[in-house]
Amino acid sequence: MDNYSKIADQLRLRLAELTERSGEIEDDLRGPLDADFSEQAVDLADDEALEGVDDVLRAEAGQVRLALTRIDNGTYGTCANCGDAIPLARLEAQPTATRCIKCAA
Repeated sequence: MDNYSKIADQLRLRLAELTERSGEIEDDLRGPLDADFSEQAVDLADDEALEGVDDVLRAEAGQVRLALTRIDNGTYGTCANCGDAIPLARLEAQPTATRCIKCAA
């Protein structure tokens, strides 16, 4: 079995970044609206965009958590489709990959 400690460290760092950024967005979304109605409209439009960014960050964080779980339980690096090994180069480029290049195509 390959040693994926370097990839696990990178995934943990990425998860921390995603969690921090998502927290910043949540704090911003909880902020009060401006008293000016025209400014409220702008704020609400901005909030909608931030919610979209937060959704993307949360989805990536979920993928990172699943990759870390696979590392912990020994299934990381095995294609979820065909069961073949996922090449290390692919995992280094796409650490959350669950399928080999052949199955991902």
